[in-house]
Amino acid sequence: MEALNAFLDTVDGFVWGIPLIAVILFVGLLLTMRLGVLQITNLKNALRYVIRNEKDGEGEVSSFAALCTALAATVGTGNIVGVATAIGTGGPGALFWMEVAAFLGMATKYAEGLLAVKYRKVDTDGKILGGPFYYIETGIKERFGLNFKWLAVMFAVFGVLAGLLGIGTITQVNGIASAVATVIPTSEFVNISGNSISYSTALAGLLVTLFAAAVIIGGLKRIAKVSTLIVPFMAIFYIIFCLLIIGLNLSQVTTAIETIIRAAFNPSAVTGGVVGTIFIAMQKGIARGIFSNEAGLGSAPIAAAAARTKEPVRQGLVCMTGTFIDTIVICSMTGIAIVVTGAWSPELGLQGVNITLEAFTRGLSIFPAGATIAPFVLTIALVFFAFTTILGWAYYSERCLEYLVGRGKKGAILAYRWLYIAAVFVGPYLTVSAVWTSADIFNGLMAFPNLVALILLSGIVARETKKFFVKLEKERN
Repeated sequence: MEALNAFLDTVDGFVWGIPLIAVILFVGLLLTMRLGVLQITNLKNALRYVIRNEKDGEGEVSSFAALCTALAATVGTGNIVGVATAIGTGGPGALFWMEVAAFLGMATKYAEGLLAVKYRKVDTDGKILGGPFYYIETGIKERFGLNFKWLAVMFAVFGVLAGLLGIGTITQVNGIASAVATVIPTSEFVNISGNSISYSTALAGLLVTLFAAAVIIGGLKRIAKVSTLIVPFMAIFYIIFCLLIIGLNLSQVTTAIETIIRAAFNPSAVTGGVVGTIFIAMQKGIARGIFSNEAGLGSAPIAAAAARTKEPVRQGLVCMTGTFIDTIVICSMTGIAIVVTGAWSPELGLQGVNITLEAFTRGLSIFPAGATIAPFVLTIALVFFAFTTILGWAYYSERCLEYLVGRGKKGAILAYRWLYIAAVFVGPYLTVSAVWTSADIFNGLMAFPNLVALILLSGIVARETKKFFVKLEKERN
């Protein structure tokens, strides 16, 4: 097992090394420049389109439901655990680089949503087919006359593996079960290779599996319906508690922001040499930010393609708000709460979710029994965040499989749904370290085909954007 973990760590370091991070940032910067800093100039329009669905557009679900489905997959453990991990290993400055990646990623996510709608197809039964595999295959062929179907197939294969064996199933349910076991400790249920599974862990895993099965078997519309109910609730619930902690430490916010900015460019001056280079702060912040909002990975456009819309630009703007909500709002809340409470301090020796838990415990301890309820608040947030990620990635990976085997293979699709549910069921009983690393690798591999397409089709994105806003200006006049 140690040899396997060492091998996976080596592959992960290669996949998520400087080249991929540099390319993702380059694509975001390229699109930001070509689109005239769209993420600033049109953020207001984007937020307005989120709640104003088109009445006569084609698609399976509303634009809001498509966004919630995408947010269901992206707003997950990365917003709680990922931010804490980035700050814990890269110092407070990692949060600054996370925001930089998110800002550029908004332009990337916009382009992904636009291309997903522009190059989607409608099946004979009226079902929408869309995602990176279609704009990789069709878009590049129309633009350059080149057959890049092989690249689209690569993306789909990596997408299936990421959903089934990584981020979509085992890691999420394991996170839920572990969180529940922490706040509701019980006696041992079973011991697998030295890994003790408690009764609360087993029960949590079973309940998550049953709830996930009830939603996933119903397909996209049921996933979208559940997501539109859970996603807004879970985001507001978590943000309220983060704002409460920040508000109770309001006098420290200015100092915290100064610390974050100073640590971004001189980490050792803030961390006392524990984090010594700017590269570590950049790498941890950017990598965790991308892992959280998935800008550039190509997952969100799979949901965007199903939106009920006739305007690719409009859906691109809606899609862009996903990165804004996920990282610039929710991840920032987590990060600032961690910094203002001092929970990131290396002297505490904490890692991962325990850093966030320490921040919540310190922040809420001003209230009677506040320190006692903090673990329960964080567990509730983790459960909802991770559960919706299971649902979102069930849809993503299934669409990737449909592209590979064809929509006519309904038996294969149904079998895959049950296989996905089975992976959720066994998740709590597996050692999660290797699985998390595998999830990182598959996500990174998904990005390569998608980034190639975004670079080659950036001109199409710029042209469609200009045409839309010229038309919009004429309609206003």
